[in-house]
Amino acid sequence: MFYPQIGRSLPQTPPVMFPADKNRVGPIPRESVPDVRAEKEGHAVVGSLHCLAQSRGRSERDAGHGCDAAALVEKQRVPGNAEDGSLARPTGLGLDHFLSHPHGSTLSLARSRWGRGQVPCGGAPRAFVWRTRSVLGARDNVEVYEILAPSPDGQIVLRTLDSSGLRAGPDTTVPRSDLPGLVARLEASQRPRWVWRTAADWYPRLLASGVTLRRCHDLMLCATLLTNSAYTGAYATSFTSSDDLIEQPGSLPPAAPPQGQGSLFEEEPVHGPSADELERELAAQLRSIADSAHPGRLRLLCAADSAGALVAAEMQAAGIPWDVETHERLLADQLGPRPRGFERPGRLEDKANELRTQLGAPGLNPDSPQELMRALHRAGIEARTTRAWELREFGHAAIPPLLEYKKMARLFAANGWAWLDAWVRDGRFRPEYVVAGVVTGRWASRGGGALQIPKQVRSAVRARPGHKLVVADASQLEPRVLAALARDDAMAAAARDADLYAGIAAAGFGGDRAKAKVALLGAIYGATTGESGRLMPQLTRLYPRAVAFVEQAARDGERGLTVTTHLGRSSPAPSERWQRLQRSTSAEEQRRADAAARDRGRFTRNFVVQGTAAEWAECWIAELRQQLRRLAALGVKGELVYFLHDEVMIHAEEEAAAACADAVQEAATAAKRLLFGDAPVQFPVSIAVVDSYDQAK
Repeated sequence: MFYPQIGRSLPQTPPVMFPADKNRVGPIPRESVPDVRAEKEGHAVVGSLHCLAQSRGRSERDAGHGCDAAALVEKQRVPGNAEDGSLARPTGLGLDHFLSHPHGSTLSLARSRWGRGQVPCGGAPRAFVWRTRSVLGARDNVEVYEILAPSPDGQIVLRTLDSSGLRAGPDTTVPRSDLPGLVARLEASQRPRWVWRTAADWYPRLLASGVTLRRCHDLMLCATLLTNSAYTGAYATSFTSSDDLIEQPGSLPPAAPPQGQGSLFEEEPVHGPSADELERELAAQLRSIADSAHPGRLRLLCAADSAGALVAAEMQAAGIPWDVETHERLLADQLGPRPRGFERPGRLEDKANELRTQLGAPGLNPDSPQELMRALHRAGIEARTTRAWELREFGHAAIPPLLEYKKMARLFAANGWAWLDAWVRDGRFRPEYVVAGVVTGRWASRGGGALQIPKQVRSAVRARPGHKLVVADASQLEPRVLAALARDDAMAAAARDADLYAGIAAAGFGGDRAKAKVALLGAIYGATTGESGRLMPQLTRLYPRAVAFVEQAARDGERGLTVTTHLGRSSPAPSERWQRLQRSTSAEEQRRADAAARDRGRFTRNFVVQGTAAEWAECWIAELRQQLRRLAALGVKGELVYFLHDEVMIHAEEEAAAACADAVQEAATAAKRLLFGDAPVQFPVSIAVVDSYDQAK
């Protein structure tokens, strides 16, 4: 048969049978490809590149006829989703289900859950993607693992494994000073998936040497995930020393070494598991994923967490652009001149004196909770706490200056001159991120308050001359995630608009957006009493599947069961104390047991939604990172400098800002497709291109 796309004839050969219980099959002879494709419509061919995709039992062709295979995948028109184990794109997270055989121009198949027996080419399973490597020798889709580990003699060992986890040659041992150059060459030629105990061991120092990596497998992050996931069986980490597990997964050193330092790998030796131990751990993790209930989902989550480790290190190295003069000016405006030693700033001290006068307590230290509570009670203010919402209930003249003092004191303590001196260097704030530092998978930060930049200082977050800040946040992320998880078509319809709460209000709350928001957030967070409880029946009538989903999660938690996010992160088991409470022997103990059960139910109710939202957000930033890398290769420069739950910030050259904004939206679309396939739920992103952070809010 003659194929005009490649200008040659290829012989007819019978269909090829594949063993359905293997992660990768191949090599498949190149000559077999046209016959495999002959019965298919969903292919695109240019030169030596072939791409065939099938999803949900049907083939689909890209709308733009004649595009090459790489373009087809880049446009995300190849169907697939995480549950199947196929991906819409091979480039985003570096989670390559598109596995080419490393020898010659051959075709390989990435599959997930086929079942048992043989699967013929002509009758493909539910979701798969074919792709060959180019005859030019490009190895973009060849899965190669490169282990990075310290050696006993103080040097560094690099060990190459093929896509099956088998060694692909002898180890390479190099002095620490030679590592950045070698890693850069391997990254350019092989594009491996780097395997290490944790990114904190190596990546900050590589970044300081000007070396960036495309993808990695962070064994610590993945070990924590797989150990606790309900999707896995009897997985146990193979690290031989418990010391290897002490450090919080995803944590970073206090600061990346300064740029231009010549002996980065000679100053602080890296200690940790050997290459043999890392190889065993990788094999155990890959085996656990392959044998799990949802291998595609877990594989994606491991890739997302690992990509997050790269993003965290890169953002710490880049830093948030911070204008010190603006910060000092706003501190002087709100607090007064910079104080000496441990004195209070002038305006803060004036406010303290006003408070002392109103309370009749001339010696009061308003920073002491005990002294403040005694002074309040002596003045007839029967507050139980000094929380602002409770203090506002009292009409005493001391309340306004007290609330103002608390606000000013918080600014002084959290983001005052001491904070500025400690955390901002060379016009950049470099916080320490902890990937999956929260039990739901959300990120945390250690020191510096990176995840809580208050409105009072946001004007100091300012783009450098000739640059812009591209600030984006996902609108109403958790409710939209709930609609996708529950497969609630009615809620998905309400989520098609930019304002989901307005859509819900129009559907059944008489247009009252406030009531719709209270009802939905009550369902997600467990506030099912009071106003939220009164509105719950109406919400249940409108969206029975969504409400039933979170209610089931709550009931499971109350019974002491664990719950699991979409991709496979599971909630912790109940504590021993909780279990003891449930073994009640009296009516009073039973009341305490019921209260503890309800508390746990509220936790698990939100865990599945917040945790899956964290997975979407991590896929979002991982995809965005790859988009920005592609733009940078074209000379369009923007760097990801900040991430907070559902918000990102890019510091971009002014002429690149529009392209970066487009990349943000494209990454959000890709993240939705990775997690939820073609679910009819929209994930809109609000984007602002501004000079300073306060202008975006």
